[in-house]
Amino acid sequence: MILITEAQSSAIVTPELAFAAVRNALIAAVAPDAASFPVVIAHGSDPQNRFTIKSAAGAELAGLKVGAYFPTNDTRGLPRHASTILLIDQTTGRIGALVEGSAVNCYRTAAADAVATDALARPNSEILTLFGTGHQAAYEALAIARIRKLSRLLVVGRDPIRTEPFVEKLRSAGLPAETAAAETAVRAADVIVTATTSTTPLFEAAWVQPGTHISSMGSDSRGKQELPSELFPHARLFCDLPEQSVRIGELQHAGPQAPPTAIGAVLSGNAPGRQNESEITIFDSSGISLQDLHMAKAILDRHVGSGAAQS
Repeated sequence: MILITEAQSSAIVTPELAFAAVRNALIAAVAPDAASFPVVIAHGSDPQNRFTIKSAAGAELAGLKVGAYFPTNDTRGLPRHASTILLIDQTTGRIGALVEGSAVNCYRTAAADAVATDALARPNSEILTLFGTGHQAAYEALAIARIRKLSRLLVVGRDPIRTEPFVEKLRSAGLPAETAAAETAVRAADVIVTATTSTTPLFEAAWVQPGTHISSMGSDSRGKQELPSELFPHARLFCDLPEQSVRIGELQHAGPQAPPTAIGAVLSGNAPGRQNESEITIFDSSGISLQDLHMAKAILDRHVGSGAAQS
């Protein structure tokens, strides 16, 4: 077994690597030989410490990711989130590689947003509205800034004590960030990204302007909700995996209507994306294991290519 530590994977991963790997994964997810298995949502001995197991198989890859969220780590001065990816050696059934990938997971999630936004947002989009001021939200902003030239980045946060330092962090990274109220930010937006743990809508459907693209990145379990349900009948809906999206993703709140389109079908040319300048498009990212497996494979290839691999 090849072990790639958190320090090693963090040193290898880049936005470019993540974008390419995730794009390949989203296309692979719609191939006939792809299988994404039911998500296991579990908890530790302390029920507030949760972990999720997502597993999948494709033409060349099989394995799983364990994503942990342990708020009790606060008292230890450790990060709440941790991700570990296991690639199965399909000739033996043993673990072929184990990739510690907490930073990799942040790049992977943001890359899914960037890939979908690049495919669905209007090419001239330049105003990004970002809901969320957490660790992942910064990755989302940086990823979108790589695929669209932003003139404004409007940040909507619940707590000014967290929002102001977050905006300063984005500014220090060269982004045109500023704080904004929710209605002002939504009405001005070409692209809206939500990266929160919300269980209630973050804004009103009437505020969204024609031609806006929206990426919901935070809904990955039952009960989570970032977008107003009233918006769905007036938008075209896309996601990473339809059967998962309507079960635990944002589109669990969409109600009975046309099923969402897998973004991989758009990327492969088998389904239309945005069809005119006035459409509202929504991408629901609940996260799929094939993204993790492709990220791990890309990290592994770089690691082995560098001569650093030890089994």
